[in-house]
Amino acid sequence: MGNRLLRAVAAILGVGILVLAGSALAEEIRVISSNAFRQAYLQLIPEFESASGHKVVTSFVGGVDLMKRMKAGESADLVILAGGSLDELIQLGKVVPGSRVDLARSGVGVAVRAGAPRPDISSADALKRALLAATSIGYSTGASGTHFVRMFERMGIADELKPKIKQAAPGVPVGDLVARGEVEIGFQQVSELLPVAGIDFLGPLPPQMQQFTVFAGGIHAGAKAPAAARALALFLASPDTAQVKRNKGMEPG
Repeated sequence: MGNRLLRAVAAILGVGILVLAGSALAEEIRVISSNAFRQAYLQLIPEFESASGHKVVTSFVGGVDLMKRMKAGESADLVILAGGSLDELIQLGKVVPGSRVDLARSGVGVAVRAGAPRPDISSADALKRALLAATSIGYSTGASGTHFVRMFERMGIADELKPKIKQAAPGVPVGDLVARGEVEIGFQQVSELLPVAGIDFLGPLPPQMQQFTVFAGGIHAGAKAPAAARALALFLASPDTAQVKRNKGMEPG
């Protein structure tokens, strides 16, 4: 995979492989990213740094807090966020119009505490029974949380579930609540559940209940290294990174 990624970076930067290690064009790229993209990103960044000579400095933030920080005037070179939120930042003038690059998409998954009974979630009806039987339910403040509010209403069980629901604080993985026994069953982006210790991942939502969130990167209006940030975004979106994303619970964008 390393040689393919090296060639991908060279093609994106428009240079030959032998000049990638040159330090004359090396820059520091400041990135602020949603936690949902973290695991795939962390595996890919060393390859980009090694091939390009650029240094990438990253802050990982929950989507809600990331939006607050951007609206409050925080700057970066590259912003990675759910596509709808990134579009909002473009409209607000925080992210450069036309700079959006779709990186990956992630569905919502389900987890219980390690060793706990594993409810059937294979169909919409089975999921409904599992929700009604659960003593407590956790979901996030991000895109998956918004989806669940609407889903519970469509299923006609929103009122019954309301006393059971615990919404994770911004930036707190739902999997942590599940692992600590604070909720019996938890829902969040698959990519955010998979790395959590102490839980059993049951699988994605049934197809008819599933919602995929596209995560995208955009150049911040105050970027100090916009060209390097653009190269990083294109690298993260390149076909050679697809398998890493799949391994981390995401799909190519």
